[in-house]
Amino acid sequence: MKKSLALLLVLALSISVFAGCGKKAVETAGGGDLPTIGVTIYKYDDNFMSFVRRAIEKNAEGSATLVLNDSQNDQAKQNEQVDLMISKGVSVLAINLVDPQAAATIISKAKDANLPLVFFNKEPSATDMASYDKCWYVGTTSAESGIIQGELIVEAWKANPEWDKNGDGILQYVLLKGEPGHPDAEARTTFAVSTVTDAGIKVEELELQTGMWDTVKAKELMDTWLSKHGDAIEFVIANNDGMALGAVSSLQAEGYFTNDKFMPVVGVDAIPDVLTKIEEGTMIGTVLNDAANQGKATVDLSRNVGQGKDPLEGTSWILDETKAVRVPYVAVTMENIEMAKKSYE
Repeated sequence: MKKSLALLLVLALSISVFAGCGKKAVETAGGGDLPTIGVTIYKYDDNFMSFVRRAIEKNAEGSATLVLNDSQNDQAKQNEQVDLMISKGVSVLAINLVDPQAAATIISKAKDANLPLVFFNKEPSATDMASYDKCWYVGTTSAESGIIQGELIVEAWKANPEWDKNGDGILQYVLLKGEPGHPDAEARTTFAVSTVTDAGIKVEELELQTGMWDTVKAKELMDTWLSKHGDAIEFVIANNDGMALGAVSSLQAEGYFTNDKFMPVVGVDAIPDVLTKIEEGTMIGTVLNDAANQGKATVDLSRNVGQGKDPLEGTSWILDETKAVRVPYVAVTMENIEMAKKSYE
């Protein structure tokens, strides 16, 4: 009798444990294991990418496991990180390339492992993208940010004729360029200026050098340019907000933005520090590079393909003919700064 009672008790406890385990799995994973997304960021201390990473972490909560890597702006290190993630059995790779030219190498690794692959923020070539049917991209249309930045410059220049300090009818500018060869850097540099000239404004390039997206490097360049050109500079164009902040720091050290001494500066990204500068009147505008939605789209696509689903299942994203989700840019000035702030909530 005692033995029978003991067996019944063990059986009841076993049923209870298994029932509890089953309930827990349904609650956390919808009846299956969470996909593991192997993520690399080209470098964690990039101003903009820090917000993309934050968005990726936020959107993965409860729906995917993340393996996050800082590639420290080293392509060889990123290649090793990809090898390690593959060996550990991730479900999908989500890669922010250090060097877009390395896309073929990453694709080859993913192909060999039969893993789906989502690139984000740095776009591989069309040839590379077409070489693998399990490969997608999340980012922007590079030219769009340059065009919008150019439109900001045109509107502001026409509204403030006093910015033409020498009265020659020509906009004398310096331009802080991002990483050479980076699709965004090349497009922003080209289209920001061409949009201004297409509007009938004459321009003169006083300086154009790469600040590598970096605030400190940009400050050093601006220091040199101010020493060389001084008040002959009439406009500062930066490929990203990080470099714009470096330029502003340099200008402030020379007494700009006090009394009537002013220099128009524009950037791209709409990071919070720059939104503050716009409110203070030390920058005239920027272009929202939507980190929140780039991070969300990266997780949405990666989670789906990591589970063997259609990349767009359950989302509102749209793929273009290059298998890319394009998150739109938006001009940001004092008039719509609250909209930009909301993108970080």
